[in-house]
Amino acid sequence: MTVTDTARRAPRASTAPSGDPSGTGRPVRVLSFSQRLSRWDVKLSPYLYISPFFILFAIVGLFPIAYTAVISLMDWDQIRRSGEFVGFDQYVWILSQPKFWVALRNTFSIFLLSSVPQLILAMFIAVMLDKHIRAKTFWRMSALLPYVVAPVAVGLIFNAMFADQSGVVNGWLGAIGIGPIPWHVEPFWSHVAIATMVNYRWTGYNALILLAAMQAIPRDYYEAATVDGAGTWRQFWSITLPSLKPTLIFVIITSTIGGLQIFDEPRMFDQFGRGGAGQQWLTITLYLYDIGWGDWNFGRAAAMAWILFLIILGIGLINLLVTRSLVRDEGARGGTLTRGQRRAAKRAKRATPPAAAALEAEANR
Repeated sequence: MTVTDTARRAPRASTAPSGDPSGTGRPVRVLSFSQRLSRWDVKLSPYLYISPFFILFAIVGLFPIAYTAVISLMDWDQIRRSGEFVGFDQYVWILSQPKFWVALRNTFSIFLLSSVPQLILAMFIAVMLDKHIRAKTFWRMSALLPYVVAPVAVGLIFNAMFADQSGVVNGWLGAIGIGPIPWHVEPFWSHVAIATMVNYRWTGYNALILLAAMQAIPRDYYEAATVDGAGTWRQFWSITLPSLKPTLIFVIITSTIGGLQIFDEPRMFDQFGRGGAGQQWLTITLYLYDIGWGDWNFGRAAAMAWILFLIILGIGLINLLVTRSLVRDEGARGGTLTRGQRRAAKRAKRATPPAAAALEAEANR
């Protein structure tokens, strides 16, 4: 072996500066304090912007929930702010009361009579407002006007309209040959009257939410469907409804929460606010209010609040699953892939080296 070969095989000495650990020959760049501050600002500022909401939610949301959970396990004395731990006895007492099951039945009846027609009518109004009509702003403001009216005012007005003897509604029914309906006596008709109040207030609100989602749908979809010969109903079923899936889930869940927590309308349906002489329209929130502020038993009221919370959570999850199964994803981004398939595709794409991805793309061509 010659001296030249030995020199060639010998490792070359590093010519990089002593302060360059990478060995690239480039000097190490030291960040100044202002540059580090700018990086921290980019990383931390989004969290600082949204932190007021979470701080406020922790104070007025999470703390009352945890505090109510503790009280529900105690025989609580509100005056002394102390109580004796009784475990789940308060829950057992609530579930053993026939009045609770009557209130639960009434709550679900009013919820179904209000939420289902409300969503159908809101969808119809949103579709009509999405058309090319004159005075769009006027009609949209008119749809939202009932939501602005105070719930107490709505309850007083509808209580007078649905009066058994001198109500306007019974007067209209008598003019067409139908006898008066006992709105404050029969449970079903009282539920219909209260559901009418709920629909009056919330239909326009939900219609504007659906309208905002409809206007976000690209109009190119409808133009292409028209060229292909799709009619109005086919466009609504294949384009509008799939694109509204996230908004529909939001509207259905919020309607479920509001429908199961209904309080103002049944309380203002008569002058006593106790759910009727025979508990015809007694709801869970009315019963909760009566136990807490009528009987002054906040432990049982807190237990009922948690029972209602679990019921709303269960019904909300059922509504979410039903909505996802009924409304297709044809109009959504990502094609017909499920969420799990899209996540798996993203993980595979991140795991694939760039060079291999380029070769695979070239081979697919």
